[in-house]
Amino acid sequence: MEAVLWYVLTGTRGGPNRARLLRAIEERPRNANKLADALDLDYKTVRHHLEVLMDNDIVVTSGDDYGSIYMPSEQARHHWDVVEQIIEQVDEESTDESSGETE
Repeated sequence: MEAVLWYVLTGTRGGPNRARLLRAIEERPRNANKLADALDLDYKTVRHHLEVLMDNDIVVTSGDDYGSIYMPSEQARHHWDVVEQIIEQVDEESTDESSGETE
């Protein structure tokens, strides 16, 4: 699961948004529309990233279709220390990019 987390959250172009989504639903499970509003992302973008997270058993849903509430899976919760490490790295890279710093 650790390798999957690293790949899905850092090894692909959408990784930073997936990390943001995962952090948001860990803080408070919610539906895709509320996530889109909270993160200032397009609804379809949020749905796409949630599907990727679900396909990789990182996120699960409760409810059906539009009103589905998304939350971290038990596997993701079991490896939450890795998730936090990844999110911290993604945040650092995002900060470096926005300030123009390079390594």
